[in-house]
Amino acid sequence: MKYLEAIGKYFIMIWEVFKKPTKWRIMKTLILKEIDELIFGAMGIIIFISFFIGGVVTIQTALNLNNPLLPKSLIGFATRQSVILEFAPTFTSIIMAGKVGSYITSSIGTMRVTEQIDALEVMGINSLNYLVFPKIVATMLYPFAVAISMFVGILGGWVAAVFGGFAPSGDFIQGLQMDFDSYHVTYAFIKSIVFAFVIATVPSYHGFYMTGGALEVGKASTTSFVWTSVVIIIVNYVLTQLLLG
Repeated sequence: MKYLEAIGKYFIMIWEVFKKPTKWRIMKTLILKEIDELIFGAMGIIIFISFFIGGVVTIQTALNLNNPLLPKSLIGFATRQSVILEFAPTFTSIIMAGKVGSYITSSIGTMRVTEQIDALEVMGINSLNYLVFPKIVATMLYPFAVAISMFVGILGGWVAAVFGGFAPSGDFIQGLQMDFDSYHVTYAFIKSIVFAFVIATVPSYHGFYMTGGALEVGKASTTSFVWTSVVIIIVNYVLTQLLLG
């Protein structure tokens, strides 16, 4: 029953976020601030991880395709499919759940502990709209980060293949172009938009409704990361079944 109550409370929170909007003049500043902190602030770790994940995928694929009858272009093909379909949208989202999600929970949770949220409500401001809506809008730019993750991941794969001696550059690039289906990129972007909404709202829920003091803020951040990751994995399965099944 506790989980059902939490799910119901979460959807009520989503409904409240879009009621009684804050003035656009104030909201615009909040949105730009959140874009800087949630998207551009996470680009460094996304690029770093994507590069090496692409390299690791290439090396593992090359070591498993040791049959001389198999063309080296399959290494590029497997790297492209792995990065575009799964590693760029899903793996990056798990990283974002840890970095961005923990930040969202701790920032809103600290405001709850220090009674800043109560002060907003006393002033007649819809605190959920003021705090959560800018984060939702900012994370809608998340597909931009996923697109960069795709590019950097494939670049890391090319570097690993060519400089590691696993495949010539021409064969790897031929594999990248082999049987390319643009719908796979669309599928990845659709997934990333849904993941972005989850990353913005689930940690906000845990921060907004937390009780206690500073110690509970840390516990809420950990709990929000766990549940955000769980929701991302479940949503990933459902969307894959719907869009590719």
